[in-house]
Amino acid sequence: MKTNGGRRRIRALGGSRRARWWRRMAQKKYLQAKLTQFLREDRIQLWKPPYTDENKEVGLALKDLAKKYSDKLECCENEVEKIIEEIRCKAIERGTGNENYKTTGIATIEIFLPPRLRKERKNLLETRLHISGQELRSKIAETFGFQENYIKIVINKKQLQLGKTLEEQGVTHNVKAMVLELKQSEEDVRKNFQVEEEEQNEAELKEKRIQRTKRGLEILAERAEMVVDPESTPYLDIANQTGRSIRIPPSERKALMLAMGYHEKGRAFLKRKEYGIALPCLLDADKYFCECCRELLDTVDNYAVLQLDIVWCYFRLEQLECLDDAEKKLNLAQKCFKNCYGENHQRLVHIKGNCGKEKVLFLRLYLLQGIRNYHSGNGEEAREYLNKARQLFKELYIDPSKVHNLLQLGFTAQEARLGLRACEGNVDHAAAHITNRREELAQIRKEEKEKKRRRLENINSLKGMGYSTHAAKQALHQASGNLDEALKILLSNPHMWWLNDLDPETNNHRESPSQEHIDQLVYMGFDAVAADTALRVFRGNVQLAAQTLAHNGGSLPPDLQLAAEDSSPTPSTSPSDSAGASSASTDEDMETEAVNEILEDIPEHEEDYLDSTLEDEEIIIAEYLSYVENIKSATKAE
Repeated sequence: MKTNGGRRRIRALGGSRRARWWRRMAQKKYLQAKLTQFLREDRIQLWKPPYTDENKEVGLALKDLAKKYSDKLECCENEVEKIIEEIRCKAIERGTGNENYKTTGIATIEIFLPPRLRKERKNLLETRLHISGQELRSKIAETFGFQENYIKIVINKKQLQLGKTLEEQGVTHNVKAMVLELKQSEEDVRKNFQVEEEEQNEAELKEKRIQRTKRGLEILAERAEMVVDPESTPYLDIANQTGRSIRIPPSERKALMLAMGYHEKGRAFLKRKEYGIALPCLLDADKYFCECCRELLDTVDNYAVLQLDIVWCYFRLEQLECLDDAEKKLNLAQKCFKNCYGENHQRLVHIKGNCGKEKVLFLRLYLLQGIRNYHSGNGEEAREYLNKARQLFKELYIDPSKVHNLLQLGFTAQEARLGLRACEGNVDHAAAHITNRREELAQIRKEEKEKKRRRLENINSLKGMGYSTHAAKQALHQASGNLDEALKILLSNPHMWWLNDLDPETNNHRESPSQEHIDQLVYMGFDAVAADTALRVFRGNVQLAAQTLAHNGGSLPPDLQLAAEDSSPTPSTSPSDSAGASSASTDEDMETEAVNEILEDIPEHEEDYLDSTLEDEEIIIAEYLSYVENIKSATKAE
């Protein structure tokens, strides 16, 4: 974005062949949507006479229909006739496919190819639905000239699972499938073997990155439930709008953690404009968010922002028509924002003192609503939303000289943008706002770290008394972190004493109890067999064994007796165990790499999702407003 005499100036548009092609396609899609509306309103069935004859050829009445609609739209008659004929041919094609599916069971799938194949980006593929996802991917790769291992298929807003059949994944007749390409086709790089090898390596790296993303997020989500030293072990936490950690029910915590982790990873790819890799991450985030309760999703803005990011990603992939529920997602985002921020943002202002930064989200929302309406043939609605987006852009525009002034004071560009929007462009107020926020976050982080340290100390104290990590964590959770109360809970609930740890390192140490420990329990008056069994269950802990036997009249309760039968002495380390040490070390290195790669993409600033230069939005707003303003004249000029 350039400035001239303090006034904003829109960049020149439409100068390249690509831009001119995109303008023509956008205008054509608008006309298609508008004509489809007219056909539905007039209940015209193009596949029947008088528009189609017995040989399925075009009828003479179609020309009269084109004249009627071109007059209505004040558009070029030839262009309207051409588009109506395309709609008629597709209707006949779909009808033929429907008849074929009823008689043979062979379904038709509409394939949307990557933008580089824009001449014929939408194609039909026939297949049976009992085949696997792997077989469908192979068929698509063979039919359209892709290398099979370097494409991903998205159907019904989900990645195609290779190991399941199409029926199991809800794939039906006439469904839409989008092809995401991790590398260009072999034909495009055949001229140079070295380039081809580099492309292949790049695609393999991208696939490995996707797999590492999944593993890294799983590790970090698991650590959130474990006892880790906050000083040495990275982990993920969930914070509210002020930056403080919040408690989430364990049943939903991991799903929410994975959802937010995948979302952040997807946003990192969006920033790098790697939309083909971003979309699978965003769709995975959507899947995990759907495992959380509705009440939770209605009270946080994460889910709303995700809906915007998914629709934005489809738009940037030039595949918005693949997203049948774009309107639903945008309406859902708007509803979530209202629930989270309150009517007219009053709840947000109460919590944060301002709502300037969050307006960026509404700009993106209005822009996408404008684009969707335009592609649906709703010109006036599109104009309304695009003008709302343009008005917000004017409010959110930041003078570069003000950002420079804040940079000179030692703040980052991100802090400067967020601070200026929070303070309506006032540099002095923004500087004070950023400084106060830094101090608040530093204090919150100090308090959260201290809370984590105390929890670790309390768990270790209970473990030192003989309780398992799992039992200690559960008791402290019930006691809201109070060590004395947790100890009372454990003493009052002996059944918690034998809660096993999920850590295999502790579960694998069930050695035969020593004779000395058995003699101690016998000396206390317990039966030798009961003493041996209790010591096996509690891994040699005399104190817990004695307390449990005393509490249960000298014997173990039935469930613990079953646990004792399952426990057996651990054999001594064998040569094969030593041989596996190297492999374990390698796995640990890979896990560390996966975690570090995730951490690189988790933004340090908690409001990173609100930070945007709005450069892309500025261009797209101007572009689509020009489409809306020039629909008639541009079509007549064709």
